[in-house]
Amino acid sequence: MPKGKPNKRYTPEFKIKVVETMHKEKLSHREAAREFDVSNHNRVSDWERIYLEEGKEGFYVERRGRKSTGRPPKLKKEVEEDLIAEVQRLRAENAYLKKLNALVSERVRQEKKHK
Repeated sequence: MPKGKPNKRYTPEFKIKVVETMHKEKLSHREAAREFDVSNHNRVSDWERIYLEEGKEGFYVERRGRKSTGRPPKLKKEVEEDLIAEVQRLRAENAYLKKLNALVSERVRQEKKHK
């Protein structure tokens, strides 16, 4: 894109007209882009995908910027409770193994001391 030239914005009505004309006259993406003076045939391809997936209303949705990931979906209450219980069990097991390791290490150290 040359410097100083702003990006061209297309109205939803124009996009609908392009896609519907393309379908009626059985034009390719390149032919439709050429006929309607759209700079890139990939843009027409994107419009067709939106039209087929979402219908005409899809062109009235703002699509610029990054998509929001939003909040992660809530877990079911039973699943959440099971996970909390498992975390508590694993923490207790971890504490037990640390204590056991400390006792075994202490016993080994005492045996070396007596020899």
